[in-house]
Amino acid sequence: MKIDHITLLVSSLEASMSYYNALLPLLGFTKSKDHIWTDGKGFFFQFMQAKPETRPYERYGAGMNHLGFGADSPEQVQAIRSAMAEAGFPVPEIQHLKGATALFMKDPDGIRFEITYHPPGMAVVD
Repeated sequence: MKIDHITLLVSSLEASMSYYNALLPLLGFTKSKDHIWTDGKGFFFQFMQAKPETRPYERYGAGMNHLGFGADSPEQVQAIRSAMAEAGFPVPEIQHLKGATALFMKDPDGIRFEITYHPPGMAVVD
């Protein structure tokens, strides 16, 4: 059994969709309809408006910490960083971690996305 979708509740669909409309095509996703993106292989991102007065995402609180995507090359990591910066979003510097090339970005609500190239033979998580 494989994961088929992730639903992210955001504090502002307007602010978040401008971010995801820039990021998700860079990760190989296409928009199937408003607020829904797919990789074309049966996996979907769905975005919904969070209810008012609910707790926001907290980096080290219980729950999801971040979403990780594997890049095909260090150049792809750099290209994603450059494209997001050109789209006007803040992006940190690329990190080099024990041979991996990693970019850790966050959406308008602080939800973190990791884009990392792992050389052949390197564990994705350890």
